[in-house]
Amino acid sequence: MVSPFWSRGWEVFAYDQPIADWVAHALPLAQQAASDPAHRQWLDCESTWFIGVDALPNDGAGRVGASAPLSGQAVEFLVEHYGSIELHKGQVSVVYPGYPRPRRGENEAAARYRAKRDAAHVDGLKPGGPDRRRKIDEPHAWVLGIPLTQASADAAPLVVWDGSHRIMGAAFRAALAGVPRTRWAQTDITEAYQAARRKVFETCPRIEVSASPGETYVLHRHSLHGVAPWGAKAGPDGRMIAYFRPELPGGVAEWIESP
Repeated sequence: MVSPFWSRGWEVFAYDQPIADWVAHALPLAQQAASDPAHRQWLDCESTWFIGVDALPNDGAGRVGASAPLSGQAVEFLVEHYGSIELHKGQVSVVYPGYPRPRRGENEAAARYRAKRDAAHVDGLKPGGPDRRRKIDEPHAWVLGIPLTQASADAAPLVVWDGSHRIMGAAFRAALAGVPRTRWAQTDITEAYQAARRKVFETCPRIEVSASPGETYVLHRHSLHGVAPWGAKAGPDGRMIAYFRPELPGGVAEWIESP
């Protein structure tokens, strides 16, 4: 059977015992990170989002505490297609009731986009400077999401635009056509990104994706995705997900050219 990942740009993997075992080790460490006063800089959107970049103290194989290396169906799928890549310290992304509120320094247009368009984005293209120009800053291989807490389907779920990776990937390749590969990381792709994003909004179905501890989901690195507004009740831990987005060893060229 052909994986829906290639046609849709995302896939949910069913309950997997190795993942559930890993979550049991990771959850206390994630809770500790989210409540640590030293991490207050990661609490944004008027205390409705803990960004938690690099907050999980795992090693390059994904071990947390006394856990085994990160494994399971989703990991096997990624290794099969992208090779074994050393993991960074995982992101602990927590959303709380009331999300979204404006981020610190966010203007009215950006706050409205967050609320109305789920802050839709492609990872690795950070806006920079006063004009928020975009380059390929972080050539991630893929995005792996691992739910750490049980949450209802309307608890600010992941949003992904079905098949958007094809539109976005084609736009990036077209924008870099004729540019020397050595200059790809320095090339401004803002207009191409924004035009492709508009096309995605017009043509691709918006899908809300939720999963429970023991399940995982994988996004193609070119998929347009975001987070839906909060619409549920929750415990003190909110909706907590560990994310891994390791960078490709081949850099921007591999980010553009690999499947």
